[in-house]
Amino acid sequence: MSDSPEASPAVEAQDDGVTPTPPTRKRPRPGERRVQILQTLARMLEQPGAERITTAALAARLAVSEAALYRHFASKAQMFEGLIEFIETSVFTLLNQITERETSAAEQARKMVLVLLQFAERNPGMTRVMVGDALVFEHERLSARMNQFFDRLESQLRQSLRAAAEATGSATPTVDAQALASALTALVLGRLQRYARSGFKRLPTEHLEPALQRLTSA
Repeated sequence: MSDSPEASPAVEAQDDGVTPTPPTRKRPRPGERRVQILQTLARMLEQPGAERITTAALAARLAVSEAALYRHFASKAQMFEGLIEFIETSVFTLLNQITERETSAAEQARKMVLVLLQFAERNPGMTRVMVGDALVFEHERLSARMNQFFDRLESQLRQSLRAAAEATGSATPTVDAQALASALTALVLGRLQRYARSGFKRLPTEHLEPALQRLTSA
């Protein structure tokens, strides 16, 4: 055996007749595998024709068994619920920050629409969940939950827009706010659907600012 300082410990151990211990496979931390499953599902939804994803395909992508998936989620519907929960938490946290920081009620509404569409643009797989394309063959409660998401969005827009209408001296602030909140929600849905159905080529924020200025100008 060489006395050279460059000799590696592994070589010396083998010369002594000791078999090196193979590295142990690192087990995912608690909750880490759940996140990996949801991230992989979201990425798969970004692919063309991904409206129907099977647990077998998802397991194959993760290089695990289907049984391994079900150790973390009771069903595929529960996996989609995990994605919806991520959408809800992410978007409404951002919307709440806007209402807390932005003093102009009209600007609050414009920024809410912008932030939601930017979120979708950065998360194309989530967009398919938001517009319901990925939920067509899944449990109906998932579509109902996404409908509630947009109802909640419209409600938050309506609150800001009512304050904006009152600030401009509207005689019917509630009616005005309801009409505009409905129009902005329809704008959001339309742009999300166009984004998903164009294969994510038509960005939801495309020419957005002029449209928002027209809709929300006093």
